[in-house]
Amino acid sequence: MRINICGVEIDKYSFDEVVELIINHALSQSKPEYVVTPNAMHIVTLQKDVDFQEIYRKAFLVVPDGVSLLWAAKFLQSPLSGRVNGTDLFERLCAIASEKGLKVFLLGGRPGSAEKAKKTLVARHPSLQIVGTYCPPYGFESQLTELNSINSIIIEAAPHILFVGLGAPKQEKWIAANYLYLGVPISVGIGVSFELVSNMVTRAPVWMQKAGFEWLFRLLVEPSRLWKRYVFGNYTFIWLLIKQRLGLFKRLPNTKRSDRF
Repeated sequence: MRINICGVEIDKYSFDEVVELIINHALSQSKPEYVVTPNAMHIVTLQKDVDFQEIYRKAFLVVPDGVSLLWAAKFLQSPLSGRVNGTDLFERLCAIASEKGLKVFLLGGRPGSAEKAKKTLVARHPSLQIVGTYCPPYGFESQLTELNSINSIIIEAAPHILFVGLGAPKQEKWIAANYLYLGVPISVGIGVSFELVSNMVTRAPVWMQKAGFEWLFRLLVEPSRLWKRYVFGNYTFIWLLIKQRLGLFKRLPNTKRSDRF
C-alpha cells in the first residue's frame, strides 16, 4: 500500500519491513534495484523536476526519511507506518549485512567521511565486509573519465549493497543512471549518513529525533548551508499540503508506480 503526498507515492512499510525487503533482495542477487528516502525537500524538488519524478516512479522502495512526511500523512488522514530514517537504515543494514555475509560499498560523503564511517561500523561489527569507499571530487558528474573510474571501482568490488551519500537529487540521479550497469543488487541514497555515523557532523539527541526536531538541530549546527532549504522549502511543502487537503493539487504526471510486492 502507498500514500500519496503532494503527488509522490510513499510506501507504507514499517522500518523493519523495509530492512527485510532490502536484505532479501540483496541476498537473492536478482535484478538491480534502488531505494529512495524522501524528505520534505524531495517532495518540493519533485514538483518541477521531471527526471527526478521518473527516478521515483522506477524505485524499488520509496520510504519516508523525514518526520515531516509522517506529519503530512496524518494531516492528509492517511497515516504512514513510521519513519524510515536514512541513517538508521544505513546502520541497521550494515549490522545485518555482517551477519548474512553481504558486502557493502560506501560512495560519496565529505572527504574522509566514508572511510571514517567504515572504521566505526567495522569496530561495531568485525565481520562486516565493507569492500570499498570512495569520495568523488567536486563536479565529478560532468567528468566522463571520473564517472567511468567510479563504475570500474564498484564493479571490481562487487558489493551486494551500495550506499550513496551525494545529497539529493544528485545521488538519486547518479544511481538511476548507473545501477543497471553496475549490477549491484541494491543501491540506497542516504544523504549525510556517512558524516553522522563517523561523527563528522553531530546528530541530534534522540529526544529531538523522536519529537521530529532533528531538522531544527541540523539547522542550528549548519545554518549557512541549510537555512534556505528549511525556511523556503518547508514553507513550500506546507502550502502544497494545504492544496492537497483542499483538493486543489494536480497529480504529478511521472510518479505513478507499478506494484512490486
